[in-house]
Amino acid sequence: MAIKRIFVLFLAVLLFTYGAIFYAVPAIGTSSEEIREQIDELEQQEKALQQQIDALEAKRNENAQATKDLVEQKQILDEQIALLNSELLLKQEQLQHMKQLIADAQEEYEKAQAAYGALQEQNRKRIRVMEEEGSLSYWSVIFHASSFSDLLDRIHMIDEIANADRRHMQQLAEAAEKVSQSKASLEAQQTQLQDATDDLTRRSAELARKQTEAGSLLQQLNARKAEYDAMMDDAEQAQQALLEQIAKLEDEFDAAAYEEWLATQPVTPPQTTPPPVSAEGWICPVASYTLSSPFGMRLHPIYGEYRMHNGIDMGCPAMTPIYASRGGQVEIAQYSSTAGNYVQINHGDGYRSQYMHMTYYTVSRGQYVTAGQLIGYVGNTGASKGDHLHFGVSYNGTFINPYPLIS
Repeated sequence: MAIKRIFVLFLAVLLFTYGAIFYAVPAIGTSSEEIREQIDELEQQEKALQQQIDALEAKRNENAQATKDLVEQKQILDEQIALLNSELLLKQEQLQHMKQLIADAQEEYEKAQAAYGALQEQNRKRIRVMEEEGSLSYWSVIFHASSFSDLLDRIHMIDEIANADRRHMQQLAEAAEKVSQSKASLEAQQTQLQDATDDLTRRSAELARKQTEAGSLLQQLNARKAEYDAMMDDAEQAQQALLEQIAKLEDEFDAAAYEEWLATQPVTPPQTTPPPVSAEGWICPVASYTLSSPFGMRLHPIYGEYRMHNGIDMGCPAMTPIYASRGGQVEIAQYSSTAGNYVQINHGDGYRSQYMHMTYYTVSRGQYVTAGQLIGYVGNTGASKGDHLHFGVSYNGTFINPYPLIS
């Protein structure tokens, strides 16, 4: 198929280009602008691939509709062939019965003809005997008559015998003619029946030919469906690979952009004296703050609906140092559209602490920190309406009120 060759060529070029970009991405030192150019190029390729997928889907739908229509046509052909075969069997039975009727009529005709011939022969013999004996001569009739009345009786008797023979022969001739006419009528009906049978046979053969063609075409459509399915699988796998590479590059872009932004920020020395340790063994993440929103249900300041607030908001000036409340390993250090720049620390005993809306963070994922270690600075990133730190604590996956821990 032409579309398959074109698609395979397109996919091969796309995968070659995708592979070249994949291996061309350096692990370190690539600027955000270069990464963005790679992302844009991959997105263009993904867009072109999506167009190919849409075209394939349209072709596959057309093929599916054609298959459905052909199956319906084939079902109609099957029903027509079944009906024709039933009618053909009936016609063949009628034709066989008609042949038997014609054979019977022929037998009756031959019998009538034989009887007619026998009567003719009998009549000829009787006349010949009478002539030989002289009983039929004109003079014998006259001379053997005892009287004129006897003469008339003799002449009348001869006429009666002759008339009786003629009537009998006429009846046999008429019977033979009727049989002949009946046979002719049956033969005419047989001809019509044979013509109808031949016509049904031709129509049945034509439908069988169409049925075979439909079956062959159905096989082609099924094979084409398998090709479309295989091409769709290849295209979707290629698209998934592109999307995964784009997502990876997006993460690299965010990291590179953050590093580039971080390099432009003034270095703020960490506070040498972190806040004191609470009775629960936790350090307050900032030296001083105003509790602007407590833990629990509240009317969200941005979304305008009641939601659970899984932490406390600590109002502080921008660039206020933020410290780790307890020692542990940094699980998350990234940007989120809602949490902004944020850090999550796993303390190893079921507790985790979250620090959100930072201007920027100073730790990285996987890094181990100690209690009171600088991890970032207060900011207003993400879904935030002012400079503050959202501080949250969870225990075994459930958020708890962190305020008692640091008071």
